[in-house]
Amino acid sequence: MAAERRLGRRGLTLSFVFTAAYRGGAGAPLLCLHGFTDTWRTWELVLPALERRHDVMAPTLPGHAGGPPLGNEPGVRGLLDAIERALDEAGFATAHVVGNSLGGYLALQLAARGRAESVVALAPAGGWARGDDSVHDTLDHFTSMHDALRGLAPHADAIVSTREGRRRATAFTTASFEHIPPELLAHQICGAAACTALESLLGYARRHGWDLDAERIACPVRIVWGTEDRLLPWPSTAARYLRDWLPHADWVVLDGVGHCPQLDVPLETAQLILGLTSP
Repeated sequence: MAAERRLGRRGLTLSFVFTAAYRGGAGAPLLCLHGFTDTWRTWELVLPALERRHDVMAPTLPGHAGGPPLGNEPGVRGLLDAIERALDEAGFATAHVVGNSLGGYLALQLAARGRAESVVALAPAGGWARGDDSVHDTLDHFTSMHDALRGLAPHADAIVSTREGRRRATAFTTASFEHIPPELLAHQICGAAACTALESLLGYARRHGWDLDAERIACPVRIVWGTEDRLLPWPSTAARYLRDWLPHADWVVLDGVGHCPQLDVPLETAQLILGLTSP
């Protein structure tokens, strides 16, 4: 799907090709859900390992670059309904589900709806303790980040051509970055800049907060968090998962890893996923 976006403060018009979904491999169904402002391509470094054992489907969420429109339901319910339609269209009554950040939260919500065989949640969003005002700082970060990226997107290729540029591009996603293809980093910069759902989803989060009917989750759950996560710092932003919702999940803490383990340590992340989905 070709998407033309008007980006930058000077109104530069650039064409980027974003695709709505990826599917490949063979085996039990595995659904991969990306984080806020990202696209399905965040899973590229783990896909070869996952596809050896699974029929992998990785959609781009509504309102994100390449994904379908957000629709009339701008919150979590609308995202979940769209994901369930994608599962139905693929012929998957249930699937193993892996998600990162917002995608991790959505994966757990799908489990509560009875659509997950298992869940691997990588730094899932929504775990702030009640009364923790740092949630507002995180939401504000996305607004300021989006404003900055709209100006930087026209220069994405130049930015990722230098080591310092790649480091800055991954400051809030990974601790290690040299192994990540520059083209993928440029894609992520441009994709985040082109996310049309940002204001709607942030507004929903500010109005409604985060909740999870954890008692309805009957499948195995593994939660993975990096100690160097700068976007959702460990362990404060995992408080409700640890104390209230999923204290008995299989918890894995990765030393020296950032917010997106699938990019930071793809081999280890693939092993953690497959260790739950196909032990």
